Amino acid sequence: MKGFIDDANYSVGLLDEGTNLGNVIDNYVYEHTLTGKNAFFVGDLGKIVKKHSQWQNVVAQIKPFYTVKCNSAPAVLEILAALGTGFACSSKNEMALVQELGVPPENIIYISPCKQVSQIKYAAKVGVNILTCDNEIELKKIARNHPNAKVLLHIATEDNIGGEEGNMKFGTTLKNCRHLLECAKELDVQIIGVKFHVSSACKESQVYVHALSDARCVFDMAGEIGFTMNMLDIGGGFTGTEFQLEEVNHVISPLLDIYFPEGSGVKIISEPGSYYVSSAFTLAVNIIAKKVVENDKFPSGVEKTGSDEPAFMYYMNDGVYGFFASKLSEDLNTIPEVHKKYKEDEPLFTSSLWGPSCDELDQIVESCLLPELNVGDWLIFDNMGADSFHEPSAFNDFQRPAIYYMMSFSDWYEMQDAGITSDSMMKNFFFVPSCIQLSQEDSFSAEA
Repeated sequence: MKGFIDDANYSVGLLDEGTNLGNVIDNYVYEHTLTGKNAFFVGDLGKIVKKHSQWQNVVAQIKPFYTVKCNSAPAVLEILAALGTGFACSSKNEMALVQELGVPPENIIYISPCKQVSQIKYAAKVGVNILTCDNEIELKKIARNHPNAKVLLHIATEDNIGGEEGNMKFGTTLKNCRHLLECAKELDVQIIGVKFHVSSACKESQVYVHALSDARCVFDMAGEIGFTMNMLDIGGGFTGTEFQLEEVNHVISPLLDIYFPEGSGVKIISEPGSYYVSSAFTLAVNIIAKKVVENDKFPSGVEKTGSDEPAFMYYMNDGVYGFFASKLSEDLNTIPEVHKKYKEDEPLFTSSLWGPSCDELDQIVESCLLPELNVGDWLIFDNMGADSFHEPSAFNDFQRPAIYYMMSFSDWYEMQDAGITSDSMMKNFFFVPSCIQLSQEDSFSAEA
């Protein structure tokens, strides 16, 4: 059941009823405690299946194009390909990964806002014709290097005009769209639709109202200039909760009926990323060092215990130069769980969590309340499937985590009921009927 981040030779443990994610984590914590205490992931591929079922139930009219850069683990890509999603790729490598799975080029879009010429040529060579664009310079690059390009004009939304200082935002203004459409006409570049993106951090549903209205305006402009528009990409920003998906659908569904009604010939797509994978992966890390500090050394405003009690700094065997890399650009959206059992009335202490580099940027959690931990204890972080699976930095020599894949038999049967079988799904996906025996065994025991 073990695979590495870039290793396509993995297997998936099919778990018997009564065996769950917690059992799997317990099993591998025990194994890793004996063999070196390296960090590891557990990936529940059944959660990806459930997310797709949820998508089909709530927004079936919108075809998902999974954002590959969010998590390009081979098992993730293969299971999504089997489920029939499209793929939104940002690079040549991502396009190649997806095409190796047999995904047809019409189910791939090239979404990088800043495209390298050689990669535009690669897209042209392999038949990936749908590209996004938000400025004249990119448009000219596409015109010179991709004769069959079909372009989605990327427009800005209200939540990413201005925005937070330091954030790079993309998308052209509505005011500039006519100029770009006229440039495309002169360059003989085919504009086939519009893309916009609403950030998952945006809490204002009215942003979708304005974005869809703007998209309709661009469609009308394009029609006046002579383009036939047939695709609308509403981007990503889906957090993964059914409530948020239903909330977004509640806002956009009536607007789509007005602006892009069924029968209009406009295909609606989106680019969910973390929606599919965030909850599917759990990361287990080990405490490798510990410091006792004075409580008043922690920043004001953070949750603390009494000032006369000690506070602790814990150093883990993974950090921002590994699989917490997204922490450099956004807040961590998961709360660490202590793996070892402790009493309900055990005292809690102000604690901070750090990666192994000893760099001041390598802070994972600024402050939280934890029981006192020891070197060798384990912490569990859930919701780690998005933006974690990049090649680790050479900043340190800590080993990259292994991934242990699992799926329940009920999820596997759900896939079979949907017409997806192991033969048609993945050439490298070896299903291993297994049952975890939570005795003093350090591995899965397979039963016939």
